[in-house]
Amino acid sequence: MVKSKANRVKKVRRENAPLYQLSLSWGCEGLLAGVDEAGRGPLAGPVVAAAVILDDEAPIDGLADSKLLSERRREALFDEIRMKALCCSIAQASVQEIDELNILQATMLAMRRAVEGMRLIPALVLVDGNRLPTLKMAAEAVVGGDAKVQAISAASILAKVSRDRLCIQLHERYPAYGFDAHKGYPTVEHLRALYRWGPSPAHRHSYAPVKRAQALQAQSLQTPSPLAPRGSGPLLPPYPSHD
Repeated sequence: MVKSKANRVKKVRRENAPLYQLSLSWGCEGLLAGVDEAGRGPLAGPVVAAAVILDDEAPIDGLADSKLLSERRREALFDEIRMKALCCSIAQASVQEIDELNILQATMLAMRRAVEGMRLIPALVLVDGNRLPTLKMAAEAVVGGDAKVQAISAASILAKVSRDRLCIQLHERYPAYGFDAHKGYPTVEHLRALYRWGPSPAHRHSYAPVKRAQALQAQSLQTPSPLAPRGSGPLLPPYPSHD
């Protein structure tokens, strides 16, 4: 049973709002959910979103923007959030959906799935950023929300840890790309592997570097492209995997 005082949305001043609660200016009574995503920038893998309703009577110390926390701290908070939150949900939009819809719309889709996947219905949803998914309840976008609202901070941690774990699985399947290290982001090492081996099924083919790698791979199997990183060698498909 949800405690009557748990996570009530409180009227607070918009300026210098506390990390714990932030409300719409006209006020709202009921449960508050925070929503955030992870994985808009990478060249591979799904985009992951999480929605969290915290319990005011079971506070969690150390909640912050997931990007500012160490991996070890994120992992510890992930377990604590799952244990103490009144409700949480993690969802994703696939690589195929990203390529078909574009990353913005795929992110909105993942966020909507996360909210709809919660067993409790919030009265208000606070979403990190300046865009809102289509939802059936009141919602507000909060720029920098992962550093201002604890429920969004918690959601950012769940999304980040979940996606990082997915990237470890991708590394096991496609070890030559180094997904375990860069998590799909366009690092020098990732681009070098991408240009050498060509895209894997986990890559987002609508992204420019992936398109370029695919075009280079189609050009020649023997002659390195001048656009490929120096020292990358010839393009040698198929991509290495443990299938």
